Amino acid sequence: MLDRRTLLGRAALLGAATVAAGPASAFQAHRVSIFDVLQKDVGGRLGVAALDTGNGQRLVYNAMERFALCSTAKLPLAAAVLAASERGSVSLDKEVAYSEGDLLTHSPVTKAHLAQGKMTVGALIEAMLVESDNAAFNLLLPQIGGPRGATRFLQQTGDRTTRIDRPEPALNEVKGDDPRDTTTPLAMVELMQKVLLGSALDPADQHKLIGWMVECKTGLNRLRAGLPKGWKVGDKTGTGPNGEVNDVAIAIPPGRKPILIACYIDAPNLPPAKADAVQSQVGTLVGSLFANG
Repeated sequence: MLDRRTLLGRAALLGAATVAAGPASAFQAHRVSIFDVLQKDVGGRLGVAALDTGNGQRLVYNAMERFALCSTAKLPLAAAVLAASERGSVSLDKEVAYSEGDLLTHSPVTKAHLAQGKMTVGALIEAMLVESDNAAFNLLLPQIGGPRGATRFLQQTGDRTTRIDRPEPALNEVKGDDPRDTTTPLAMVELMQKVLLGSALDPADQHKLIGWMVECKTGLNRLRAGLPKGWKVGDKTGTGPNGEVNDVAIAIPPGRKPILIACYIDAPNLPPAKADAVQSQVGTLVGSLFANG
């Protein structure tokens, strides 16, 4: 594992090369030793994409390889439900009934409301994003027509890469070249740009979505742990049973446009704490490379 001083030193060298290449260019980090070292440290696959929406500068590393979404799928599902509410096909105040049989592993909010036996669509979105509540995902998916509805929304945004095919927990089982429930880091960053900052959602719903990401409690040790302390950061994590450790984030430096980041790790033998540390290191690198806009 690289220490912070070495990491920042190498980032400074990469940053100098980036500035020389021009602010609008995409710099391919797959030839840069620092990301190769991180991937070797992971002992599996590392995929990263980052976009400075202020100047168009991009960072990409294995950014067009497919990775399991895991719970990062909850961000596009939340956007799809909000879009449906804007069309009037579902109300955020609609109450969704459920029972103990609907609860899954890591469903803290829906479990806490089990006695009531129902939650509103809006409350389920919040539970899904802030606490990564798995039952909330499954309760929300039918509200937009299931996986077909999710696919329809993704395609309407122009994303023909990201796929939501199955409910929890099946969506976490991605093996080999199976494209179901996968994305690429680049596709996820481009999708975030559309739903968080573009025209896919009304500004009021974008504000809600970003607010819930900022409140997210599951990513404190991942990307946001390495990003500069003065930046406003929101994220959505994803963790799978076969070494998948993911995080996607919006980071807003003071007085600047947001930076969007997607980091996916696929490393079956990597201890969870070490995977979190790699995510944090990627955050440190992105913070350093995009420090000056």
